[in-house]
Amino acid sequence: MPIIVQVDVMLARRKMKSKALAAAIGITEANLSLLKQGKVKGVRFGTLEAICAALDCQPGDLLEYIAEETAAISSA
Repeated sequence: MPIIVQVDVMLARRKMKSKALAAAIGITEANLSLLKQGKVKGVRFGTLEAICAALDCQPGDLLEYIAEETAAISSA
C-alpha cells in the first residue's frame, strides 16, 4: 500500500502509549492498532484531527505517500 501510517513514530516522539492516545481520542485500542498497522480503508477527518491534537502534530507527520514503483524498486 502506498500510504504509510506513522502513528507509532509520533507516539514515540511524544513518549505516549497507544492506550493513552486511544483514551484521549475516544476510540478503542483495537481500532487504533488497526490504524497503526495500516489495515484500515480510511480514517475520518474527525479522528485524524483528534490524533493531531493529542500528539501536537500535523496530518503529514502521521501519513506518508510512497509511490508503488518506488516501493517495488526499494524492495528488489
